[in-house]
Amino acid sequence: MNVNKVILVGNVVADPELRTTQSGQQVCTVRLATNRVWTDKTGKKQESPEFHSVILWGKLAQIASSYLKKGGMAFIEGRLATRSWDDTATGTKKYRTEIVAERLQLGPRSAGQGNSAKPQEEQAQEKAHEEIPIIEEDAEIDVKDIPF
Repeated sequence: MNVNKVILVGNVVADPELRTTQSGQQVCTVRLATNRVWTDKTGKKQESPEFHSVILWGKLAQIASSYLKKGGMAFIEGRLATRSWDDTATGTKKYRTEIVAERLQLGPRSAGQGNSAKPQEEQAQEKAHEEIPIIEEDAEIDVKDIPF
């Protein structure tokens, strides 16, 4: 049995880039950053960022380019794909591994979005309920404590 599955929850590094192929199909590239958080042997909190290139096609490309913005959060589910090309400048073969998205879930709205007619306190309370919890790799949690 083989499995090629990627699940990421992270922050958008730059505004998405939407293009159209020669055949007319839309494709969107999104850079996503994820952070691994752990506590080292001295008890100090450590963080290690990882950056990912995500490729979205068709309707997902349209949605991503319309709604994802730099700094926003996104949930991506997809597969790994490696492409190669010949670099004409150096004459060497180049490779790039990317995530081809199969599902996209938009993260919580930022404070600047939504209904500005609501008082700021009410907007802040709504935002607090929209936050996606961060579960650290070595955390001991009980499933009933997760607010989903």
